[in-house]
Amino acid sequence: MNPFIQSRAAVLPAPDIAPEVRTYSIPQLETGAVLLKVIASEVCGTDVHLWHGHLAGVPYPLIPGHVSIGEVVETGGEVRDVEGNLATKGDVYSFLDVHGTCGACWYCLVGKASTRCPSRKVYGITFGAEDTPGLGGGWSEYLYLRPGTRLLKLDPQVSVDSFIGAGCGLPTAVHAVELARIQLGDRVLVQGSGPVGISCAALAMLSGAGWVGVIGAPKERLKTARALGADWTRDIFETTPEERIRDVRDATGGRGADIVIEASGNPQAVVEGCQYVRDAGRYVIVGQYTDHGDIALNPHLHINKKHLEIRGCWGSDFSHVSRAMQVLSRFGSRSDWSTLISRRYGLEEVGQALLDVEARRVVKAVIIPSR
Repeated sequence: MNPFIQSRAAVLPAPDIAPEVRTYSIPQLETGAVLLKVIASEVCGTDVHLWHGHLAGVPYPLIPGHVSIGEVVETGGEVRDVEGNLATKGDVYSFLDVHGTCGACWYCLVGKASTRCPSRKVYGITFGAEDTPGLGGGWSEYLYLRPGTRLLKLDPQVSVDSFIGAGCGLPTAVHAVELARIQLGDRVLVQGSGPVGISCAALAMLSGAGWVGVIGAPKERLKTARALGADWTRDIFETTPEERIRDVRDATGGRGADIVIEASGNPQAVVEGCQYVRDAGRYVIVGQYTDHGDIALNPHLHINKKHLEIRGCWGSDFSHVSRAMQVLSRFGSRSDWSTLISRRYGLEEVGQALLDVEARRVVKAVIIPSR
């Protein structure tokens, strides 16, 4: 490809600075690289954290957009996806946003936790806009996928809207539900009604839960949670913590939920969550992606006396992304993740998209670079 062909991209110059649209040259492709023309890229809570500088080690200026989907424009030689398919011009692909895990460290080889690999890089988060070869985030007309990126072809049964509506929330929820080990008939409560929480509720229902509850806000998100599988919801703006604890117990036979999944991002929710779980139940914490401060827990009352199992969940690997695509293909007609998309934005509207996500005016905001 001509190295002088250019791509417009939305850039975060520095924390708490308004996004800008800048133009970058598209580089010659290395062997094994792929150039995508971006169809859509999501805006998630992580992007709001990036905007405010709440994540460590971020190289500003930055082109965000860690979950994106696009059309193959060019490849650097023969490139195949994990299924062995040859990526060819015109194919529609997404990819695992994590890149560069070494496969040789203790976490990769022994701990089987590649999300903790110290060599791990992430598109749209730890590849700076000025890095070589550049174009490392999806809020751009073109996206440069480096050699070794794990490609995921769009399933013929899955629409672009369904895939990007699910965004990073569905693979993260797949990981959380995997750790939750839901059994048939379990009563499952989800704290948080953003894309991760809604996806957790949908997956709990599809996993055979006997009852699925969601606590969150605002009402529009709770309505979406019900549409995708929740049986019961409570609005945090209309109830007190004491009322919520009482209501959860009333809805779960007086004992509490068998499994609670925290997907709210509010540290205080963890204190409540310990009280929502029944004795000898399981608590999965997936929402604390950034440091929002400390909480006060009573180890005796909240954990030990309850014989409570607590599991932390960080990020996702390719298995979760692949399983998410399978879920969309098999169950997309039953739980329509495209309905999570509230509004689409062009590159010049990225600032408004971030404000809308931060204020919870939307369930899912999507960037359309060609708009």
